[in-house]
Amino acid sequence: MRRLGAVQQKMPCVFLTEVREEPSRKRECQQFQVVATESVNPRALQSNIHCALATEKLDGTCCYVSLYKGEPYLWARLDRKPSKQADRRFKQSRKNREEFTWNVEEDFRNVPESWIPAHGVQHCNGQPIPDENGHIPGWVPVERNRLGSKKQPIHLLVSHGSLHIRNAPAVSYQQLAAWFQDCEEGRVEGIVWHCNDGTLVKLHRHHLGLKWPDGDTFLNRRPVVIRVPWESYALDTGGHDLFAAFSNLNGRRFDRVQDVRF
Repeated sequence: MRRLGAVQQKMPCVFLTEVREEPSRKRECQQFQVVATESVNPRALQSNIHCALATEKLDGTCCYVSLYKGEPYLWARLDRKPSKQADRRFKQSRKNREEFTWNVEEDFRNVPESWIPAHGVQHCNGQPIPDENGHIPGWVPVERNRLGSKKQPIHLLVSHGSLHIRNAPAVSYQQLAAWFQDCEEGRVEGIVWHCNDGTLVKLHRHHLGLKWPDGDTFLNRRPVVIRVPWESYALDTGGHDLFAAFSNLNGRRFDRVQDVRF
């Protein structure tokens, strides 16, 4: 099976982008928005984007599963960002096209002791190097007592790239805009392309000036089959655990995830 790229840092847009001084469709507090031009990003072309695998970009929280203190943990994305003073100096140097040197120990905000830099972050003298945005991508383990809720909401951990897009449109501004607006399968947040060299590039509906969410999503229309044979693991959760609730529905099929009732 083809190996998919791993999300450890921010992905570039498949098209070159420009900033417009108008209210963002993505964030209410943001008075500008980043939109796509019709020019394909040279990084995408260099990675042979036209032969890449297209997958659905899900609207959710970026997370990571790995060991922490010898146990499997869910890690949440936490980028280490510079202080206000350092960020101001950094942006001013970019505006003046001047060379800027970071002092990681003094210029960046504190992070939890358990914080780790993301894979692929370069290091110099044992210190992680900030990216072109002045951030250090990283992860922090999620406390166990922060998971779930008394109301038992259904949270789905979907492996990145697992939802392939059938008959994906060509990497063309006009064809992609038409696909998002006119095709049922195009009712998604965006597309992530997995290139053969491991490069990941994306396109969000907001890049095309399209609204999100916009009605029922394509993922919400898919049927769901519950496969949670909890009793086979011989774990005692007291009957109040969400996995135990799913186990009671093991083998059941539902037309949509909204139809799942405990």
